Amino acid sequence: MKARRNKKQVPSFRKLLKTSKVKLENKLKNKQFKQQSTLKKYRKEQRKLRQAVRDAVSKKPVPLEDPKEKRPGKRIEREEEEEEEALPLDMMDEDDLQLMKDLGQRASFLTRDLSSSEPIHAKKRKHERVIDKYEKIPRTLQTAPEKELIHLLPIKDKSGIIPQTREKPVIDSNQDEEDQEETEPEEEIIEEPIRELTLEEHLIERKKKLQEKKMHIAALASAIISDPESNIKKLKELRSMLMEQDPDVAVTVRKLVTVSLMELFKDITPSYKIRPLTEAEKSTKIRKETQKLREFEEGLVSQYKFYLENLEQMVKDWKQRKLKKSNVVSLKAYKGLAEVAVKSLCELLVALPHFNFHNNIIVLIVPLMNDVSKSISEMCCEAVKKLFKQDKLGQASLGVIKVISGFVKGRNYEVRPEMLKTFLCLRIKEVEVKKDTEDINKPKKFMTFKEKRKSLSRMQRKWKKAEEKLERELREAEASESTEKKLKLHTETLNIVFVTYFRILKKAQRSPLLPAVLEGLAKFAHLINVEFFDDLLVVLHSLIESGDLSYQESLHCVQTAFHILSGQGDVLNIDPMKFYTHLYKTLFKLHAGATNEGVEIVLQCLDVMLTKRRKQVSQQRALAFIKRLCTLALHVLPNSSIGILATNRILMHTFPKTDLLLDNESQGSGVFLPELEEPEYCNAQNTALWELHALRRHYHPIVQRFAAHLIAGAPSEGSEALKPELSRRSAAELFEAYSMAAMTFNPPVESSNSKKKDKVLQRDSFLHEDLNQLVKRHCNEVSTQLPLDFTKYLETSLR
Repeated sequence: MKARRNKKQVPSFRKLLKTSKVKLENKLKNKQFKQQSTLKKYRKEQRKLRQAVRDAVSKKPVPLEDPKEKRPGKRIEREEEEEEEALPLDMMDEDDLQLMKDLGQRASFLTRDLSSSEPIHAKKRKHERVIDKYEKIPRTLQTAPEKELIHLLPIKDKSGIIPQTREKPVIDSNQDEEDQEETEPEEEIIEEPIRELTLEEHLIERKKKLQEKKMHIAALASAIISDPESNIKKLKELRSMLMEQDPDVAVTVRKLVTVSLMELFKDITPSYKIRPLTEAEKSTKIRKETQKLREFEEGLVSQYKFYLENLEQMVKDWKQRKLKKSNVVSLKAYKGLAEVAVKSLCELLVALPHFNFHNNIIVLIVPLMNDVSKSISEMCCEAVKKLFKQDKLGQASLGVIKVISGFVKGRNYEVRPEMLKTFLCLRIKEVEVKKDTEDINKPKKFMTFKEKRKSLSRMQRKWKKAEEKLERELREAEASESTEKKLKLHTETLNIVFVTYFRILKKAQRSPLLPAVLEGLAKFAHLINVEFFDDLLVVLHSLIESGDLSYQESLHCVQTAFHILSGQGDVLNIDPMKFYTHLYKTLFKLHAGATNEGVEIVLQCLDVMLTKRRKQVSQQRALAFIKRLCTLALHVLPNSSIGILATNRILMHTFPKTDLLLDNESQGSGVFLPELEEPEYCNAQNTALWELHALRRHYHPIVQRFAAHLIAGAPSEGSEALKPELSRRSAAELFEAYSMAAMTFNPPVESSNSKKKDKVLQRDSFLHEDLNQLVKRHCNEVSTQLPLDFTKYLETSLR
């Protein structure tokens, strides 16, 4: 039991609470006691003053303290009586007041500080006068100051709670003042005024700081690249420089670090996705090399994540346009930092589609494709296009398409058309190409044991078994993506693309996105399900007839309709005559100026409508289009004329009977009606291609060559045949090859022959013979200072 009592126990909360209450009560009692003692001293001094006044009035000096009165009971009664008899000074007689004034002039006791509670310790004499007694009292008493006590936590013992106190240390104020006076001149000496740098000095200092930072960045980057696994922690040190606080070089350093980190991650990132370790994998024992690799992968993923968060924060700071508390970067510099951040995100989007957080980068990039800033929007769109073009499998493309589709729908189709134009770069081939790949990549069927036993000997079976085993291992080593997975991803991607297109056709027909939608449908129309063909053609025709579309948009509608019919639509019994009519009557609306808008789309439409559907096109329709195209070639730019004449050449080869347009004689009855909008009934067989003779005298040599070739009947051999570089190109390719967008003439203009001019200038046969002799004579004469008289020489020559 004794051992238990001696053990130190931790006090409970109740005991601590009780102890604190005792401490507070002690403090309160001490405070009250001090107040009471001060009040008693003050009353005692007042009583003494009143007694002195009474004695002075009665001129009977009585000692202030009666030494005979030692009994406390009588003393208390006397004090109470004195307090009752005491009167204020304003109730005294005039004589008493005068006496008080006289005493005040010569007595010094009234000047003493009576408010002080210091007791008066002095020896008293029975027969001493009161005034003399007060005169002898010193004016100031040097008493020791009361020591303040600090109450500590009490101690509990067997007997109870024992309060603990400690004296408060007294600080000498005079010494403190002297110390302050000593330190003040030292501080004044330290605070020297900073010299302001000139602009030139400031620039030199900034250049020096920047060079130091560049060297530091280069040293860290080279160390990481040389040994990524050992120096992965230096990525954190480099990334910390993104928070550079020196206002002189903060913006430049942050840009340099951003680009450096982007290039580092592109170099050291592995070609696989790093997954988090399971609990079982963490608990198992592994080799040092494996542990080092795991630490490298974990560090790389964490630093890559933080880096992406920093890039996102840069873009957010620019969007919010709010200055931070540090005020290191100005508002103008936010855009430059944001552009570098977006550029880095675009590079990582394209370079690391297989690595972690790729979907997070997509979510950051897609909204920026619709940004107000044109440079940032174009940067993001180009990155997405590049990703679509290089994505062979389709996994990354599917992720981007999903986010774009949701973004367009969320914005109620009020986005930039460039966002939807990126869909045109998707690597989704035609169905025929897919079938071919399926045929090529068909899994090889191995022979069964029974088949081998029937057809092969024992040795042959042994060799066959070894061959099959080797082929299986080779196939596994290839690790090529299966065609089924690829087709599945492409199908899902196209479904999302078509859903986006059809929503816009249904809900936002007057949207600026319509041209991009029609262009996309024209490209992928052959992959649309046959069930949607009828409805889609009806929608396209209604759009054309509404008149709300521009000329280029209506051409896209025509192109889409014929792409649909050229693929799986061949099996449908649909007459697209209304689309032929629309194109025929709108050909003359083609822009003939420098922009050449719509010419390329027209050439593509003619190829799909007439060449590829040759079996469904009548001769009358082909003749009408050839005639109208020749007329159009007279009005457009040279590259457009070359493309149109190349199309006529293909049509004349496709429809051989159209050579009757090269003859002056009419075929059948009727007169050609060029103003008629129906190509079937304009009697084009009764006209001739007289426009070719005008084009034969065109200023462009290639146009002349094509016109002469068509006049001769577009022969494939002979003197009028085209060269291979012209005959083997399509109309669209020739249109692009001879474009004048770069403000240059193609082919270049030949320089004039200067030799003939030199020969003419050397001869002087064009001058008159007499005039020649006169010129020679004056040239040979010595020059004189006499004034020249031309009339004299003119008279002699006339004689």
